[in-house]
Formats: sequence, structure tokens, C-alpha cells
Amino acid sequence: MDFARVAGHFSRNPVSRTIAAGVVFLGLTASFDAALAAGCGQAMPQGRHSISFDIDGVSRSGVTFIPSAYDGTKKLPVVFDFHGSNSNPDGQLNRSSWDKVAEKKGFVVVALQGSLSGKNPGTFAWNVPFVPVSQTIIPTGAQGGLDEISFIQQAVKTVKQDLCVDPARVYASGYSGGGRMLSAYICSGRDEFAGAGFVHSLRAGRPVEVDGKWMPDAANCTPSRPISIVAFAGEKDNQNPYAGGGNAYWQYGFKTAVQRWTQLDGCNGKGDTRAADGVTYSLYGTCKNGARVAAYVFANGTHDWPRPGKSSQAVMAAAKASGSDMAQVVSVSASNSASAAKPAVDMNVDPATRMWEFFGKTDSTDVIATAAPAKASAAKPGTGVALDCATEAETQGTSCISSQPINMRRSGQGVQGAL
Repeated sequence: MDFARVAGHFSRNPVSRTIAAGVVFLGLTASFDAALAAGCGQAMPQGRHSISFDIDGVSRSGVTFIPSAYDGTKKLPVVFDFHGSNSNPDGQLNRSSWDKVAEKKGFVVVALQGSLSGKNPGTFAWNVPFVPVSQTIIPTGAQGGLDEISFIQQAVKTVKQDLCVDPARVYASGYSGGGRMLSAYICSGRDEFAGAGFVHSLRAGRPVEVDGKWMPDAANCTPSRPISIVAFAGEKDNQNPYAGGGNAYWQYGFKTAVQRWTQLDGCNGKGDTRAADGVTYSLYGTCKNGARVAAYVFANGTHDWPRPGKSSQAVMAAAKASGSDMAQVVSVSASNSASAAKPAVDMNVDPATRMWEFFGKTDSTDVIATAAPAKASAAKPGTGVALDCATEAETQGTSCISSQPINMRRSGQGVQGAL
């Protein structure tokens, strides 16, 4: 399948724009066209920009974020950010703040758009392999349903060819349905990503029931090589339940998914759990080929994108005011926990920042992490009920379409509403 170069244009006011269904961004300016044709060699305007990909005459959309560090001479890393169901690329960037981290750290972000139409205008979902539309949270008979695996593979190829990025430092992050899509992509054997992060979404193959127990289908997940994985989950997530259950595409729990990835990555060693401020971070051992697997479990976490709690923010403020080392301050905050004797971790960092730090160590063979042991009081499989986007938006006072400017992302607005 031939895949055309990125066809698009840079909007001078991209932040307030949302991606609409069916939009094709054509009519290149000469400077943009030359920059894309050259890959490296020309600087580009900083900010979010609309892009489209043409595959055999079918247009696919997305958004890219170019940091101010992009000068066309130094190859930068790139992170692909996959939106949840009933969302869109701009809404996902508002939720994840990947562009905020990219501007600070100096890397490119590409947010692609799923092919299925969502519940609300301007929203979309991913056509995840082996998941019939009837089993999803989007309307039955939703328009779209294209080959997402080929789209992602070719999009990565084109970005590496047409932008000044380092082909060895290409990473991916997925939220909810976008993480399920990313899981399926890696399970299909594609090896473009050096590391992957998942928020409320980690899967290790489609769910199958064996002797009354749900587990990943081993034949449905065959990665080409060990890959570094970092995943986040909330114990009070009703959409993709931590303990399992919920929609037909979910069923097995987060702990089972992470344990399966430690097997796929050839990890060994015993778990070493650390906790602070209601967040559990557990170590597992080492994996093959330098891969690592990490997980964060939020005791009070729901399906929302995790954010530091008030207590964590207070600890951070105290650390800044005193000039003391953050690790020491967090250690004090965790002194009443059962794991106080173990090294504490900084729980003030949101997933995107934590993932970026994790990706920077994908070639190391140091200690890795896995999911925290399930609590005895954890909900039994089958008790979770997945809410659709409209219901969640109504209960939390938000919209499924997120178009807030950058400075509103961390205010608590624009972070709910997609599954």
C-alpha cells in the first residue's frame, strides 16, 4: 500500500480549533511543502497544526504539535497520542497535556484520529481489531470502520520520513479506547514504538473465558519483541474496571494485563511495592532486551486522566518553598504508610510527564515495575458497568468535545468525557 506524504497546512491559530469529521487539509503553502519534502532542513512554526494523511484516496486526519525547539536540524523524539472513544485529537491533547510536556522537553507530538464516528458531532473512536461495534460504547452502525493498524503503521512511517524526528525515539501513549487500540497495534507484531504508555486502557489480547475465568487470548497478542510498558489505572474506574468485568471488550482486570506483559517481555524478579498519597507503584524485576514494565495504581482513581491530589500539591508547594529535595519531602508524607521503610516516590507528576521520564530509560536494564497486588476488597469481575460518553459528561458537567486552550488543561476542565 502506497502512503502519501503528510498533506496539510499550519494554522496560525490552531489551539482553539477542533477537528471536524470529514475535513481534508490540503492546499499546502510552498514553505510547508518544502519542509515536509526535506524532512530535516527547515524550521516550522511552534504550536498545534492540522494534518491529514491520504491512503489510497481515503483521507485520515490528525493534529501535530511542533515545539519551539524544532529547528529542522536536530532530530527530535516523537510521541503518538491516541484519543479515547467519543473524543478527537485536540480533545486528547487537552486531556493529556502531551503538548505541554513536549514544549518543555523538546519533542514532537502526533495525535491521530480514529475512523469510527462517535456519539457526538466531531468525536471519533478507534476500530479496534476483534471488537465489533455492537460491543463498544459508540453508536451501532457508526460510520467508518477502516483498517487502523495499516493507518497507524503508515502514519508513523510518514512522520519519520517527513519531519525531523529521531526514528529510534518514537513512542506512543493511549487513553481508554486509544490505549486499547495501541495495545492491539503492539500485539499485532508492529515494532515502530520504542516504548508505550497506557492510561486506563492496558490490554494484552482480546478477553477469553477459560474455566470461568477471564484472561488474555495468548494467540491474539504476539509482539515482535519485548517492549517497555508503563500503565496507569484507577481502582474506582467504572468504565474499564480495575478488577475486570465491564464491557465485552474489557473483562479481565488491570493486574492480569500487566502480569501478562511481564510474561511477554520475559521479566523476572519479585515485586517491590512503594506507595504514597493513595498511589501504589510496584517494582517487578528485569526484562529481556532492556525492556521495562511499570504501573501506577490510584486507590481513588476513576476513569478520569489522573491528576495530583490536593495533598500531593501541598507537599510539592512545601518542597518548593523550603528548597528541600522532593524525594525527602514525599518520604515524610508517606511516613504513616505500611511501606514507609521503603523508598518513597514523587506522586505529584501526572502521567504524561511520568511516561516521558520512563521513555527516556527504555534502553536501560535497571529495576522495573508491575501492578500492585489486588486488595482483598477489590470488586469482583462483572460488577463494573461502563458509562457512555453522554452519561459521563452529564454527571461531571463536561462536554465530550474538548477545545479548551492550553492553560485550562490542568484546571480540571476538559479531562473527562472520553472512553
